[in-house]
Amino acid sequence: MAHVTYEIVEHDGGFAYKVGDVFSETFPTHEAAHQAAAAAAERQRVAGESEAIQYQDSQGKWHEEQADGGDRPDTDVEDDLEEDDEAR
Repeated sequence: MAHVTYEIVEHDGGFAYKVGDVFSETFPTHEAAHQAAAAAAERQRVAGESEAIQYQDSQGKWHEEQADGGDRPDTDVEDDLEEDDEAR
């Protein structure tokens, strides 16, 4: 099973969550970013409908396959900033 981690970070004068190298929008508070990350992580675990998908690979070749709507990743929220808040 795939695993996705939402990480809370300081970003653009506020806070955001990121997955890999991709940032969310910027939130004014740490708590707002944490709540948004937790909600996004929860939504990603919800099963959907199986359906055909198409995508282009890095060589420009198109592929079509059946995506299993029940094949959802395990998710969590990593928030090292909470530890920093407690230390202050």
